[in-house]
Amino acid sequence: MTEAQAPFRVLVVDDDPDMGAYLGLLLKKEGMQADIVEDGDSALVRVMTDPPDLILCDVMMPGLTGFDICQRLKGEETTALIPIVLITGLDDQESRIKGIEAGADDFLNKPVKREELLARVKTLRRLHETRKELERRRLAAEVERKEAIRKTFSRYISPRLADRIMGDADRSGDIFAKAQRSSVVALFADLRGFTRLTDRTEVGRVVEMLNEYFSILSEAAYRHDATIFNMAGDALLVGFNVPFPQADPAARAYRCAQEMLTQFAPVADRWESEQGIATGVGIGICMGEAVIGNVGSPHYMSYTIIGNPVNSAARLMQLAQPYEILVCDAVYEELRGIIPPEQVEARGDVTLRGRAEPVKVFSLRVPLPQHSGGGA
Repeated sequence: MTEAQAPFRVLVVDDDPDMGAYLGLLLKKEGMQADIVEDGDSALVRVMTDPPDLILCDVMMPGLTGFDICQRLKGEETTALIPIVLITGLDDQESRIKGIEAGADDFLNKPVKREELLARVKTLRRLHETRKELERRRLAAEVERKEAIRKTFSRYISPRLADRIMGDADRSGDIFAKAQRSSVVALFADLRGFTRLTDRTEVGRVVEMLNEYFSILSEAAYRHDATIFNMAGDALLVGFNVPFPQADPAARAYRCAQEMLTQFAPVADRWESEQGIATGVGIGICMGEAVIGNVGSPHYMSYTIIGNPVNSAARLMQLAQPYEILVCDAVYEELRGIIPPEQVEARGDVTLRGRAEPVKVFSLRVPLPQHSGGGA
């Protein structure tokens, strides 16, 4: 039976078996499900284990009274919205005030009249179902809102990091809203020879090739928990140690660069066999302090990183040959012991545009799949 077809469930609490049976019979004749218990403790256990849609509760019972039961259930977040009708032979104003203070939704006087009982139950049933529908819509809206936020985050970061942000309710609202200054590792990747390739390739095919290229690089970035900051033309900027600190950002950047080159090499071979022009990826990596935040105008904003490590990574990328990774000395110092010496070549001090002092540069070569046109 589906939730839409499930009967309306009423819990009857009365220490008088005859009264409980009578109320249950009236409810069942109206197509409702009636469960009957004879004391307050049993009522609390039943509600906590199998919450009903409505409670009809006698007031004067041994042990826990109807007032006690009402007050306890209305004080719990999980049961506060369950409607409770107190059935009482007390007709004084003080008792009704006590019931209202306990949280009762309505009252029935003994002896209970069938028409009055059903009228009260039907009214509270409509109210309860309205509350449930509003809560369902609220939860659906919350799920939709979180999914929209997650998709927004996923434009920049791996699904794993997006889930981590969404799991931190205190940070998810402002993780990209506040500008900050932090140490980052910036990686720039660029597709070499692609301009010549576009001159002789049909426009639709060019877009397909770019999509394939960016998909390979983006998936590599995601696997190493990088944040994607920018795709422009055929260049890609990603960062590490942001938005969350990482214990090994330089090593992650190097492994990410390795994967980008090895995964793209077979694609470049296929493109060369189809188009007759060799392509390859050049990569620059640098680290240092940068400013991270949303930059732009009221009409267009972009979450990005700004500073020397970004500019230096861009200049190193421009100097890199196809399938070469150029890194600054700060990055190389972090990678000592990770990279085999035969794959490292010191390029000496290089003056990069925008930097006042020369930068020590190291070339890292990555073994590529056999038969790759850009192999090391």
